[in-house]
Amino acid sequence: MKALRTAHRARGTGTTAPDDGFGVRLMTPLLLGSVLNPLNSTMIATGLVAIGHDFGTGPSGTGWLLSSLYLASAVGQPVMGRLADSLGPRRVFLAGLVLVCAAGLLGTLAPGFGWVIAARVLLGLGTSAAYPAAMAVLRAESLRTGRPAPRPVMGRLSLAALGSAALGPTLGGLLTATTGWRGIFAVNVPLALLALAAALPWLPHDRQRPAGDGPRPVQQAQRSGGPAPSRPALLRTYLRHGLAYLSIYACLYGYSQWLEESHGYTSFQTGLVMLPMSLAAAACSLLGARTKGLRAPLTTAAALLAAGSGVLVVTTGGAPLAALLVAAALFGIPQGLFATGNQAAVYAQARPDRVGSAAGLQRTAQYASAMAATGLLALCFGQRAGDAGLHRLAAVTGVLNLLLLALTATDRALRAPSRT
Repeated sequence: MKALRTAHRARGTGTTAPDDGFGVRLMTPLLLGSVLNPLNSTMIATGLVAIGHDFGTGPSGTGWLLSSLYLASAVGQPVMGRLADSLGPRRVFLAGLVLVCAAGLLGTLAPGFGWVIAARVLLGLGTSAAYPAAMAVLRAESLRTGRPAPRPVMGRLSLAALGSAALGPTLGGLLTATTGWRGIFAVNVPLALLALAAALPWLPHDRQRPAGDGPRPVQQAQRSGGPAPSRPALLRTYLRHGLAYLSIYACLYGYSQWLEESHGYTSFQTGLVMLPMSLAAAACSLLGARTKGLRAPLTTAAALLAAGSGVLVVTTGGAPLAALLVAAALFGIPQGLFATGNQAAVYAQARPDRVGSAAGLQRTAQYASAMAATGLLALCFGQRAGDAGLHRLAAVTGVLNLLLLALTATDRALRAPSRT
Protein backbone atom coordinates (compact mmCIF):
# COMPACT_ATOMS: atom_id res chain seq x y z
CA MET A 1 0.00 0.00 0.00
CA LYS A 2 2.82 2.36 0.80
CA ALA A 3 4.34 1.74 -2.65
CA LEU A 4 0.95 2.39 -4.28
CA ARG A 5 0.53 5.65 -2.38
CA THR A 6 4.03 6.74 -3.39
CA ALA A 7 3.35 5.93 -7.04
CA HIS A 8 0.04 7.79 -6.89
CA ARG A 9 1.73 10.89 -5.41
CA ALA A 10 4.37 10.72 -8.13
CA ARG A 11 1.73 10.63 -10.87
CA GLY A 12 -0.11 13.47 -9.27
CA THR A 13 2.97 15.70 -9.28
CA GLY A 14 3.88 14.83 -12.84
CA THR A 15 7.06 12.97 -11.85
CA THR A 16 8.01 9.38 -12.49
CA ALA A 17 7.58 6.89 -9.71
CA PRO A 18 10.62 6.30 -7.53
CA ASP A 19 10.84 2.71 -8.77
CA ASP A 20 11.51 4.03 -12.27
CA GLY A 21 14.87 5.41 -11.13
CA PHE A 22 17.30 5.98 -13.98
CA GLY A 23 15.44 3.76 -16.41
CA VAL A 24 14.68 3.79 -20.11
CA ARG A 25 11.92 6.40 -19.97
CA LEU A 26 14.13 8.93 -18.22
CA MET A 27 17.21 8.27 -20.33
CA THR A 28 15.63 8.05 -23.81
CA PRO A 29 14.81 11.78 -24.25
CA LEU A 30 18.06 12.79 -22.53
CA LEU A 31 20.13 10.70 -24.93
CA LEU A 32 18.17 11.83 -28.00
CA GLY A 33 18.69 15.47 -27.08
CA SER A 34 22.34 15.04 -26.16
CA VAL A 35 23.37 13.74 -29.60
CA LEU A 36 22.27 16.90 -31.41
CA ASN A 37 25.21 19.15 -30.50
CA PRO A 38 28.08 16.76 -31.32
CA LEU A 39 26.24 15.54 -34.41
CA ASN A 40 25.91 19.07 -35.78
CA SER A 41 29.52 19.81 -34.84
CA THR A 42 30.83 17.19 -37.29
CA MET A 43 27.99 16.61 -39.77
CA ILE A 44 28.68 19.92 -41.52
CA ALA A 45 32.26 18.85 -42.42
CA THR A 46 31.22 16.92 -45.53
CA GLY A 47 28.85 19.67 -46.70
CA LEU A 48 31.21 22.64 -46.58
CA VAL A 49 32.37 22.36 -50.21
CA ALA A 50 28.79 22.12 -51.53
CA ILE A 51 27.68 25.12 -49.46
CA GLY A 52 30.68 27.12 -50.65
CA HIS A 53 29.89 26.33 -54.29
CA ASP A 54 26.26 27.35 -53.92
CA PHE A 55 27.10 30.72 -52.36
CA GLY A 56 30.38 31.42 -54.12
CA THR A 57 32.60 31.38 -51.05
CA GLY A 58 35.79 29.50 -50.27
CA PRO A 59 37.25 27.84 -47.17
CA SER A 60 37.78 31.17 -45.41
CA GLY A 61 34.04 31.82 -45.66
CA THR A 62 32.75 28.33 -44.92
CA GLY A 63 35.04 28.21 -41.90
CA TRP A 64 32.53 30.50 -40.20
CA LEU A 65 30.05 27.64 -40.31
CA LEU A 66 32.36 25.73 -37.96
CA SER A 67 33.38 28.55 -35.65
CA SER A 68 29.85 30.00 -35.36
CA LEU A 69 28.47 26.82 -33.80
CA TYR A 70 31.50 26.41 -31.52
CA LEU A 71 31.24 30.00 -30.33
CA ALA A 72 27.49 29.77 -29.77
CA SER A 73 27.95 26.47 -27.92
CA ALA A 74 30.79 27.82 -25.77
CA VAL A 75 28.55 30.68 -24.64
CA GLY A 76 25.29 28.74 -24.65
CA GLN A 77 26.28 25.71 -22.56
CA PRO A 78 26.86 27.53 -19.23
CA VAL A 79 23.95 29.90 -19.87
CA MET A 80 21.58 27.00 -20.54
CA GLY A 81 22.99 25.20 -17.52
CA ARG A 82 22.32 28.18 -15.28
CA LEU A 83 18.79 28.44 -16.64
CA ALA A 84 18.26 24.73 -16.03
CA ASP A 85 19.35 25.19 -12.41
CA SER A 86 17.10 28.21 -11.84
CA LEU A 87 14.05 27.60 -14.07
CA GLY A 88 14.08 23.81 -14.15
CA PRO A 89 15.84 21.38 -16.50
CA ARG A 90 12.68 20.12 -18.20
CA ARG A 91 11.65 23.61 -19.34
CA VAL A 92 15.12 24.38 -20.68
CA PHE A 93 15.44 20.98 -22.36
CA LEU A 94 12.12 21.42 -24.20
CA ALA A 95 12.87 25.04 -25.15
CA GLY A 96 16.20 23.97 -26.62
CA LEU A 97 14.53 21.36 -28.81
CA VAL A 98 12.04 23.92 -30.11
CA LEU A 99 14.96 26.20 -31.00
CA VAL A 100 16.68 23.31 -32.82
CA CYS A 101 13.52 22.81 -34.93
CA ALA A 102 13.50 26.51 -35.83
CA ALA A 103 17.21 26.45 -36.69
CA GLY A 104 16.76 23.38 -38.88
CA LEU A 105 13.96 25.06 -40.84
CA LEU A 106 15.98 28.28 -41.18
CA GLY A 107 18.99 26.42 -42.58
CA THR A 108 16.83 24.38 -44.94
CA LEU A 109 15.16 27.47 -46.41
CA ALA A 110 18.12 29.90 -46.12
CA PRO A 111 18.15 32.28 -49.11
CA GLY A 112 21.71 33.51 -48.51
CA PHE A 113 24.97 32.55 -46.84
CA GLY A 114 24.37 34.88 -43.89
CA TRP A 115 21.16 33.02 -43.12
CA VAL A 116 23.06 29.73 -43.08
CA ILE A 117 25.47 31.16 -40.50
CA ALA A 118 22.50 32.42 -38.48
CA ALA A 119 21.02 28.91 -38.56
CA ARG A 120 24.29 27.50 -37.24
CA VAL A 121 24.30 30.02 -34.39
CA LEU A 122 20.74 29.04 -33.46
CA LEU A 123 21.71 25.37 -33.67
CA GLY A 124 24.60 26.03 -31.30
CA LEU A 125 22.33 27.72 -28.79
CA GLY A 126 19.47 25.22 -29.09
CA THR A 127 21.60 22.09 -28.88
CA SER A 128 23.49 23.56 -25.91
CA ALA A 129 20.46 23.04 -23.69
CA ALA A 130 20.41 19.25 -23.75
CA TYR A 131 23.60 18.21 -21.96
CA PRO A 132 23.53 20.58 -18.94
CA ALA A 133 19.78 20.02 -18.59
CA ALA A 134 20.35 16.26 -18.69
CA MET A 135 22.94 16.50 -15.94
CA ALA A 136 20.53 18.59 -13.86
CA VAL A 137 17.76 16.03 -14.42
CA LEU A 138 20.05 13.24 -13.24
CA ARG A 139 20.98 15.22 -10.13
CA ALA A 140 17.30 15.88 -9.39
CA GLU A 141 16.54 12.19 -9.84
CA SER A 142 19.41 11.33 -7.52
CA LEU A 143 18.05 13.61 -4.79
CA ARG A 144 14.52 12.25 -5.30
CA THR A 145 15.47 8.58 -5.12
CA GLY A 146 18.14 9.03 -2.45
CA ARG A 147 20.84 7.30 -4.46
CA PRO A 148 23.54 8.64 -6.79
CA ALA A 149 23.26 8.36 -10.55
CA PRO A 150 25.04 5.13 -11.56
CA ARG A 151 28.27 5.61 -13.49
CA PRO A 152 26.96 3.50 -16.43
CA VAL A 153 24.07 5.95 -16.75
CA MET A 154 26.53 8.83 -16.94
CA GLY A 155 28.59 6.84 -19.41
CA ARG A 156 25.65 6.58 -21.79
CA LEU A 157 25.61 10.37 -22.15
CA SER A 158 29.32 10.33 -23.05
CA LEU A 159 28.83 7.43 -25.46
CA ALA A 160 25.93 9.22 -27.15
CA ALA A 161 28.09 12.30 -27.71
CA LEU A 162 31.13 10.37 -28.93
CA GLY A 163 29.12 8.06 -31.15
CA SER A 164 27.09 10.83 -32.79
CA ALA A 165 30.23 12.92 -33.38
CA ALA A 166 31.86 9.94 -35.09
CA LEU A 167 28.73 9.29 -37.19
CA GLY A 168 28.38 12.95 -38.18
CA PRO A 169 30.70 13.13 -41.22
CA THR A 170 29.26 9.93 -42.70
CA LEU A 171 25.66 11.09 -42.20
CA GLY A 172 26.49 14.55 -43.55
CA GLY A 173 28.07 13.05 -46.67
CA LEU A 174 25.07 10.79 -47.25
CA LEU A 175 22.60 13.65 -46.85
CA THR A 176 24.61 15.96 -49.11
CA ALA A 177 24.86 13.29 -51.80
CA THR A 178 21.15 12.39 -51.72
CA THR A 179 19.28 15.56 -50.75
CA GLY A 180 21.84 18.36 -51.07
CA TRP A 181 23.56 20.23 -48.22
CA ARG A 182 20.23 21.58 -46.96
CA GLY A 183 19.45 18.08 -45.75
CA ILE A 184 22.14 18.56 -43.09
CA PHE A 185 19.92 21.22 -41.54
CA ALA A 186 16.57 19.57 -42.34
CA VAL A 187 17.45 16.37 -40.48
CA ASN A 188 17.48 18.33 -37.22
CA VAL A 189 13.70 18.82 -37.43
CA PRO A 190 12.63 15.15 -37.17
CA LEU A 191 15.39 14.42 -34.65
CA ALA A 192 14.28 17.27 -32.39
CA LEU A 193 10.61 16.33 -32.78
CA LEU A 194 11.43 12.74 -31.83
CA ALA A 195 13.22 13.96 -28.70
CA LEU A 196 10.26 16.23 -27.91
CA ALA A 197 7.83 13.34 -28.33
CA ALA A 198 9.82 11.34 -25.78
CA ALA A 199 10.49 14.23 -23.40
CA LEU A 200 6.95 15.54 -23.02
CA PRO A 201 5.48 12.39 -21.41
CA TRP A 202 8.63 10.95 -19.82
CA LEU A 203 10.75 13.75 -18.39
CA PRO A 204 9.77 14.60 -14.79
CA HIS A 205 8.10 17.97 -14.34
CA ASP A 206 10.22 20.62 -12.70
CA ARG A 207 9.55 20.89 -8.99
CA GLN A 208 9.58 24.16 -7.10
CA ARG A 209 12.07 24.18 -4.23
CA PRO A 210 10.53 25.19 -0.92
CA ALA A 211 11.79 28.40 0.63
CA GLY A 212 15.08 27.86 2.38
CA ASP A 213 15.75 24.60 0.54
CA GLY A 214 19.27 25.36 -0.58
CA PRO A 215 22.14 23.06 -1.44
CA ARG A 216 22.90 20.13 0.79
CA PRO A 217 25.32 20.90 3.58
CA VAL A 218 28.84 19.54 3.44
CA GLN A 219 28.13 16.96 6.14
CA GLN A 220 25.16 15.62 4.22
CA ALA A 221 27.20 15.33 1.02
CA GLN A 222 29.82 13.35 2.88
CA ARG A 223 27.23 11.06 4.45
CA SER A 224 25.93 10.22 0.95
CA GLY A 225 29.28 8.63 0.15
CA GLY A 226 31.05 11.36 -1.81
CA PRO A 227 33.29 14.35 -1.24
CA ALA A 228 31.97 17.77 -0.37
CA PRO A 229 31.51 20.17 -3.31
CA SER A 230 34.78 21.99 -4.03
CA ARG A 231 35.16 24.98 -6.32
CA PRO A 232 38.99 24.65 -6.65
CA ALA A 233 38.59 20.98 -7.54
CA LEU A 234 35.94 21.88 -10.12
CA LEU A 235 38.19 24.52 -11.69
CA ARG A 236 40.97 21.95 -11.96
CA THR A 237 38.53 19.61 -13.69
CA TYR A 238 37.72 22.31 -16.27
CA LEU A 239 41.45 22.90 -16.83
CA ARG A 240 42.09 19.18 -17.17
CA HIS A 241 39.21 18.80 -19.62
CA GLY A 242 40.35 21.74 -21.71
CA LEU A 243 43.98 20.60 -21.92
CA ALA A 244 42.94 17.06 -22.86
CA TYR A 245 40.60 18.16 -25.62
CA LEU A 246 43.13 20.60 -27.03
CA SER A 247 45.30 17.61 -27.91
CA ILE A 248 42.35 15.48 -28.99
CA TYR A 249 41.00 18.13 -31.39
CA ALA A 250 44.51 18.89 -32.68
CA CYS A 251 44.85 15.21 -33.56
CA LEU A 252 41.34 14.96 -35.00
CA TYR A 253 41.81 17.90 -37.36
CA GLY A 254 45.59 17.99 -37.84
CA TYR A 255 46.35 14.28 -38.17
CA SER A 256 43.56 13.81 -40.71
CA GLN A 257 44.85 16.70 -42.83
CA TRP A 258 48.39 15.31 -42.66
CA LEU A 259 47.19 11.86 -43.77
CA GLU A 260 45.74 13.38 -46.95
CA GLU A 261 48.43 15.91 -47.81
CA SER A 262 51.60 14.07 -46.76
CA HIS A 263 50.65 10.41 -46.82
CA GLY A 264 48.57 10.75 -49.99
CA TYR A 265 45.40 9.13 -48.67
CA THR A 266 41.98 9.97 -50.07
CA SER A 267 39.36 11.39 -47.75
CA PHE A 268 37.72 7.96 -47.57
CA GLN A 269 41.00 6.24 -46.72
CA THR A 270 41.72 8.89 -44.11
CA GLY A 271 38.35 8.21 -42.53
CA LEU A 272 39.21 4.53 -42.27
CA VAL A 273 42.58 5.28 -40.65
CA MET A 274 40.87 7.57 -38.13
CA LEU A 275 38.22 4.93 -37.38
CA PRO A 276 40.25 3.35 -34.51
CA MET A 277 40.15 6.73 -32.75
CA SER A 278 36.34 6.78 -32.80
CA LEU A 279 35.97 3.09 -31.91
CA ALA A 280 38.50 3.31 -29.08
CA ALA A 281 36.80 6.42 -27.72
CA ALA A 282 33.40 4.72 -27.71
CA ALA A 283 34.69 1.52 -26.12
CA CYS A 284 36.65 3.35 -23.42
CA SER A 285 33.72 5.59 -22.56
CA LEU A 286 31.86 2.41 -21.59
CA LEU A 287 34.91 1.09 -19.75
CA GLY A 288 35.40 4.39 -17.91
CA ALA A 289 31.75 4.39 -16.88
CA ARG A 290 32.29 1.10 -15.02
CA THR A 291 35.32 2.17 -13.02
CA LYS A 292 34.86 3.09 -9.36
CA GLY A 293 37.46 5.82 -8.96
CA LEU A 294 38.55 8.86 -10.94
CA ARG A 295 42.27 9.23 -10.43
CA ALA A 296 43.45 5.97 -12.07
CA PRO A 297 41.52 6.25 -15.37
CA LEU A 298 42.24 9.97 -15.75
CA THR A 299 45.96 9.53 -15.05
CA THR A 300 46.08 6.66 -17.53
CA ALA A 301 44.33 8.82 -20.12
CA ALA A 302 46.84 11.66 -19.67
CA ALA A 303 49.76 9.23 -20.01
CA LEU A 304 48.30 7.80 -23.24
CA LEU A 305 47.86 11.30 -24.68
CA ALA A 306 51.53 12.01 -23.96
CA ALA A 307 52.45 8.71 -25.61
CA GLY A 308 50.35 9.60 -28.65
CA SER A 309 52.16 12.90 -29.06
CA GLY A 310 55.46 11.03 -28.75
CA VAL A 311 54.47 8.69 -31.58
CA LEU A 312 53.51 11.61 -33.84
CA VAL A 313 56.84 13.35 -33.19
CA VAL A 314 58.64 10.54 -35.05
CA THR A 315 55.95 9.74 -37.62
CA THR A 316 56.70 10.54 -41.27
CA GLY A 317 54.90 10.22 -44.57
CA GLY A 318 56.44 6.81 -45.10
CA ALA A 319 55.13 5.31 -41.86
CA PRO A 320 53.46 1.88 -42.18
CA LEU A 321 49.71 1.59 -41.86
CA ALA A 322 49.92 -0.25 -38.54
CA ALA A 323 51.79 2.67 -36.94
CA LEU A 324 49.19 5.12 -38.25
CA LEU A 325 46.35 3.07 -36.77
CA VAL A 326 48.11 2.83 -33.39
CA ALA A 327 48.66 6.59 -33.33
CA ALA A 328 44.94 7.18 -33.94
CA ALA A 329 43.97 4.73 -31.19
CA LEU A 330 46.35 6.38 -28.70
CA PHE A 331 44.24 9.53 -28.97
CA GLY A 332 40.90 7.70 -28.98
CA ILE A 333 41.42 5.73 -25.75
CA PRO A 334 42.01 8.84 -23.59
CA GLN A 335 39.13 10.63 -25.30
CA GLY A 336 36.71 8.02 -23.95
CA LEU A 337 38.31 7.94 -20.49
CA PHE A 338 38.40 11.73 -20.16
CA ALA A 339 34.80 12.09 -21.36
CA THR A 340 33.40 9.82 -18.65
CA GLY A 341 35.96 10.62 -15.94
CA ASN A 342 35.66 14.40 -16.11
CA GLN A 343 31.88 14.15 -16.41
CA ALA A 344 31.80 12.10 -13.20
CA ALA A 345 34.17 14.58 -11.55
CA VAL A 346 31.90 17.51 -12.41
CA TYR A 347 28.89 15.63 -11.06
CA ALA A 348 30.73 14.88 -7.81
CA GLN A 349 32.43 18.25 -7.30
CA ALA A 350 29.63 20.68 -8.22
CA ARG A 351 27.03 21.92 -5.77
CA PRO A 352 23.85 19.87 -6.15
CA ASP A 353 21.87 22.95 -7.19
CA ARG A 354 24.52 24.01 -9.74
CA VAL A 355 25.12 20.77 -11.64
CA GLY A 356 23.59 22.15 -14.84
CA SER A 357 25.80 25.24 -14.78
CA ALA A 358 28.88 23.16 -13.98
CA ALA A 359 28.18 20.74 -16.83
CA GLY A 360 27.74 23.67 -19.21
CA LEU A 361 31.08 25.16 -18.19
CA GLN A 362 32.72 21.78 -18.77
CA ARG A 363 31.49 21.83 -22.36
CA THR A 364 32.63 25.46 -22.69
CA ALA A 365 36.16 24.35 -21.79
CA GLN A 366 35.89 21.69 -24.48
CA TYR A 367 34.70 24.05 -27.21
CA ALA A 368 37.26 26.68 -26.28
CA SER A 369 39.88 23.97 -26.78
CA ALA A 370 38.43 23.18 -30.22
CA MET A 371 38.87 26.80 -31.26
CA ALA A 372 42.36 26.92 -29.77
CA ALA A 373 43.26 23.76 -31.66
CA THR A 374 42.36 25.35 -35.00
CA GLY A 375 44.67 28.27 -34.21
CA LEU A 376 47.45 25.90 -33.18
CA LEU A 377 47.08 24.01 -36.45
CA ALA A 378 47.46 27.24 -38.44
CA LEU A 379 50.66 28.10 -36.56
CA CYS A 380 52.19 24.64 -36.91
CA PHE A 381 51.14 23.73 -40.46
CA GLY A 382 51.07 27.03 -42.31
CA GLN A 383 49.99 26.44 -45.91
CA ARG A 384 50.50 22.67 -45.97
CA ALA A 385 50.17 19.82 -43.49
CA GLY A 386 53.65 18.34 -43.90
CA ASP A 387 55.90 16.21 -41.71
CA ALA A 388 57.61 19.21 -40.13
CA GLY A 389 54.28 20.77 -39.19
CA LEU A 390 53.03 17.50 -37.69
CA HIS A 391 56.20 17.24 -35.61
CA ARG A 392 55.81 20.81 -34.35
CA LEU A 393 52.18 20.13 -33.46
CA ALA A 394 53.10 16.90 -31.65
CA ALA A 395 55.89 18.64 -29.71
CA VAL A 396 53.52 21.36 -28.46
CA THR A 397 50.78 18.91 -27.50
CA GLY A 398 53.40 16.64 -25.92
CA VAL A 399 54.49 19.39 -23.53
CA LEU A 400 50.86 20.18 -22.71
CA ASN A 401 50.11 16.49 -22.14
CA LEU A 402 53.03 16.13 -19.71
CA LEU A 403 51.63 19.12 -17.83
CA LEU A 404 48.21 17.47 -17.90
CA LEU A 405 49.70 14.25 -16.55
CA ALA A 406 51.35 16.11 -13.65
CA LEU A 407 48.15 18.02 -12.81
CA THR A 408 46.07 14.85 -12.86
CA ALA A 409 48.45 12.66 -10.88
CA THR A 410 48.84 15.27 -8.11
CA ASP A 411 45.18 16.29 -7.82
CA ARG A 412 44.18 15.14 -4.33
CA ALA A 413 40.49 15.68 -5.07
CA LEU A 414 40.59 12.77 -7.51
CA ARG A 415 41.70 10.40 -4.76
CA ALA A 416 38.35 10.71 -3.00
CA PRO A 417 35.65 8.24 -4.00
CA SER A 418 33.22 9.37 -6.66
CA ARG A 419 29.58 9.99 -5.70
CA THR A 420 28.65 8.05 -8.84
